[in-house]
Amino acid sequence: MSHLWILTLLLSVRGTGVFEIEFHHFHNSNGLLANGQSCGESGCRTFFTVCLKNFQTVVSPGKCLFGRASTPVLGTDSFSIQQNARLRLPIHFVFAGCVSLIVEAWHSPATALPGDTTNPEFLISSFTIQKKLGIGHEWSQEAPSGTQTELRYSYRFICNENYYGDTCSKLCTPRDDRFGHYTCKTDGQKACRPGWKGEYCQKPVCLEGCNETNGICTVPGECRCQEGWQGLFCDECKLHPSCKHGTCTEPWQCTCKEGWGGIFCDQDLNYCTHHKPCANGATCMNTGQGSYTCTCLPGFGGVNCDDEVKQCDSQLCRNGGHCLDSEDGYRCECPRGFEGQHCEDKKLTCADKPCFHRGKCNEQDNGHSYTCECPASFTGLNCEKKMDRCTSLQCANGGHCVSRGNHGVCSCRSGFTGKRCEININECATNPCANGSTCIDRINDYTCSCPPGVTGRHCDRPTEHCGVKPCLNGGTCTAGARGLHTCVCPTGYSGPLCQTYEPIIPNNQTGWPSSDKMTLAAIVVGVSLVLLAVFFCMIFLGLRHMKKQRTENQSRTINNLSKVDHQKENLISTTELKNTNKKTELERLQFRWSTPTRAVISNQQINCLTASEPWKGASHFGSCSLYAIANQPCAKSRDNTTVDGSLG
Repeated sequence: MSHLWILTLLLSVRGTGVFEIEFHHFHNSNGLLANGQSCGESGCRTFFTVCLKNFQTVVSPGKCLFGRASTPVLGTDSFSIQQNARLRLPIHFVFAGCVSLIVEAWHSPATALPGDTTNPEFLISSFTIQKKLGIGHEWSQEAPSGTQTELRYSYRFICNENYYGDTCSKLCTPRDDRFGHYTCKTDGQKACRPGWKGEYCQKPVCLEGCNETNGICTVPGECRCQEGWQGLFCDECKLHPSCKHGTCTEPWQCTCKEGWGGIFCDQDLNYCTHHKPCANGATCMNTGQGSYTCTCLPGFGGVNCDDEVKQCDSQLCRNGGHCLDSEDGYRCECPRGFEGQHCEDKKLTCADKPCFHRGKCNEQDNGHSYTCECPASFTGLNCEKKMDRCTSLQCANGGHCVSRGNHGVCSCRSGFTGKRCEININECATNPCANGSTCIDRINDYTCSCPPGVTGRHCDRPTEHCGVKPCLNGGTCTAGARGLHTCVCPTGYSGPLCQTYEPIIPNNQTGWPSSDKMTLAAIVVGVSLVLLAVFFCMIFLGLRHMKKQRTENQSRTINNLSKVDHQKENLISTTELKNTNKKTELERLQFRWSTPTRAVISNQQINCLTASEPWKGASHFGSCSLYAIANQPCAKSRDNTTVDGSLG
């Protein structure tokens, strides 16, 4: 055929996935049908049918559960398909994966209807596979062959758009609108676009560092402060608009700084001390409301007593009174019959009953004046004033008036003094701060600003610098004056912190080199070992010499016994023989100092135990010759006579 058909079956039914199959080559060299008959002179006009059904171990004819499709005639006998010939079978439900696939090749006579598969005589070949289909865009290749035909094709199963997962059942539709801002992962999970978060990626990610409680955002990277907050990250509270000298931790607060008061922290609580506004020796009083009053000296006026005043220029005296300036201000000399500060009052007499509160009127100056004798608790010219000792006394800085006798006094708060508690006591006047530190006066308190090296409330304790172990390389830290420290460095190190290594170079001209010292030490050790060996050799030879002498003495004793026997035969007396033997043997026996020695003398044993008698007849160093002392106590034995001697 000169024309190749490309078929794509698009069904209107919406499913979760699509099974796709493409045919590449068909081989039928003999042009025969499945029953062995020839297709005719024009050859086998071939088309294909595809049946996708549920998995069966042995595939049987029946309904194609997952779908069925067919191609038009693609060629005659053996042919290759140069372009895609693809069939698509939509799956309308969750795809299980395991399927049976039946591909059949049919002959289409010119007289038959296209795609007619009702006549089994026109079947060319049938191919069947049973597999678990994976989901993806990769194609699986198949090349089954029959008795006389061979077919090469490929297939795959892909999910429909916006469906994901192993069964194409996970629906995920990417969007970027007010309902969400996300794309879809390969498993169908939502992946938020940059700058968005939340289950549906509908919440913007605010500026990094933005306070989550006080800041909001409608677009990514924004930090818009809620009412009452400010700053780049909305972490700074706003003060009340009228707050002057205050701070806040919550919106619209006004917490006053030290020395300020009032609702909006605009009242200086110690204005007189800080500003000293009163002039010309006037007395300043804090009113407790961030303001003050000045009590002026006579001759001065104004809010701050900075205006000089001559009060008589104002003609203050009435009814012909004469004004006189004085240090206390002024006074009016009233004419007869008038009185008052400005002579404004006509003098009363007792006939006018001027005394209030049942006061007794007493005439004076022939009835032109009077005095009132007031009852208790009242005073004044006319007994018009009830006695209140604190009425005219205003105590400042939180002081309160206390009546004492006939007058009132101000009881001041701690830290204030003065008649009206107007003076802040200077606690720094006693110089409480030590070591040159600066004293800062406060209300009923003070603080010391310490210089480096000292600490404590009064700067009287040195700073412990050694506590941080500043010295390096094994240096020892010692505290010096004013808390400063000094490092005592080990040998080979120097610097303020023992941080510098300085190797010690020996001076060959002033001392022994290390190699010479080692040689000298070796020589001394060798000589000592030689001397020690010689000393032990001398001890060994001395012991051997002593053993040899003991053997010789025993031989001599035996010889003397033989002589005794011979003398007995010659009738020599026993007493003479004993004396002769004693003298002879005692002259020959030698003892080492402080070493017990035994000698056989005739048939008598003599134990020489007394060290008070000197031994006589010493023949050489370390030994002596013994002779028997007549009065020395001796112990006799039956057989032999021995002498035990100890030399002191």
